[in-house]
Amino acid sequence: MTMKSRSACSNALLGLLMLFTLLVTSVSASWGTIYYVSPSGSDAYPGTMAQPWQTITKAANTLSPGDTVYIRAGIYHERVVPLNSGSAGLQIVYASFPGDQVTVDGSGVLVPEWSGLFEVLNRAYIRVSGLKIINSISNQHNPGILVENSNHIRVEKNYIRNTNDSGIAVWSSSDVIIDGNQIEGACLSGWNENISIGGTNTFEIKNNHVHDSNKEGICAKDGSFNGSISGNHVHHTKAVGIYVDAWDKHTCNMEVYANVVHDTESHGFAVASEQGGLLENVKLYNNVAYHNKWAGLNVSDCCIASHPMSNIWVMNNTIYNNGWDPWGGGILLGNPQAQGLVARNNICSQNLSFQMAANSSISYTADHNLIDGYRGGEDEIYGADHVEGNPRFVNPAGGNFHVRGGSPAIDRGSSINAPARDFDGHVRPHGAGFDIGAFEARTGLPWLPLILLSD
Repeated sequence: MTMKSRSACSNALLGLLMLFTLLVTSVSASWGTIYYVSPSGSDAYPGTMAQPWQTITKAANTLSPGDTVYIRAGIYHERVVPLNSGSAGLQIVYASFPGDQVTVDGSGVLVPEWSGLFEVLNRAYIRVSGLKIINSISNQHNPGILVENSNHIRVEKNYIRNTNDSGIAVWSSSDVIIDGNQIEGACLSGWNENISIGGTNTFEIKNNHVHDSNKEGICAKDGSFNGSISGNHVHHTKAVGIYVDAWDKHTCNMEVYANVVHDTESHGFAVASEQGGLLENVKLYNNVAYHNKWAGLNVSDCCIASHPMSNIWVMNNTIYNNGWDPWGGGILLGNPQAQGLVARNNICSQNLSFQMAANSSISYTADHNLIDGYRGGEDEIYGADHVEGNPRFVNPAGGNFHVRGGSPAIDRGSSINAPARDFDGHVRPHGAGFDIGAFEARTGLPWLPLILLSD
């Protein structure tokens, strides 16, 4: 090989190396920097894995768009308030290091009134993932995680306990996802709900486990719109399990589906306009409510003279064994001011005082519901084209409300506005017609228990 040809090859190799370096630099810039925090670190360190920072606050004051901080196992007695926002495609991530338990403990930490132990205020494109947040108890209005006046926020896989206000509170925000969190022991001061969404546009509250707490489990309220509440498990709360309340503002366009609520000391599900705001375009479908103290599902007339509602759909829910002595029942259509109220394809089985009841002054459509255990009390109804009989649940004592072959619920529902999929995500109809209840029967399959209660 001549010297000239060798030089040409070297130049070509150098060019490829330069191109590779540019590509790596570009990718690193688009991904941002990964930082680390550990109790054994120092905020004077560079925040690398070998030399981590000591506080999450150092990360909160440093991270810029695209950056991620991985927090190592330990207890952090500090209040975390991100200084910077991310941007589209460059979110800022606060996450536990994989496999590590990270605890943000508010014991001895001053959290100002109306503030959270982890607070996202006037920020965008932030994700908070995998943290244990406990003891936000300095003042009565102290939630665990607070999101306010922010957008494109994701709060996921966190465990939150012992907070004076909500476990997670979201106010006046947009594009928010609350996914896969566990909350217990929230609302100790009696304010708000375990998960509260107020005045917020475009949100998802999904796959959360809320239990053993004061106040309501999950509430979307007070001018919120364009949202969904799905796949949540709520139980042993002292107020309504899942609640949609207009309060005094126009609140609209929500879907509440595929949730399980049981053993609350109130209604399982409820919709309301407590202070006169219009509640409009709310669909509740494919939900399961059982063994709640009052009604499994309540269309409420609380709390003042004006409580307007429009287009409330109660479809394909399974409502079983609600009502604790001396009163309670299945579906209660209690608001005479509701317009466009539809109750269709629901199973109401073995509830205490009534299966389905309607205020005598109310205008509603009720049809194709399965009634099991009609009590004949005042205001109790069957509705049109009803089916009567034992729904033949697989194992109601174990929380499995799929129906067995031969159930009168199979193929007896209406196709009108029926959900396209059932609780499990299976396409409707399966068979000759639409089934009644939250589950479309798929006979011959080895059904597993619906609820596996675990932490």
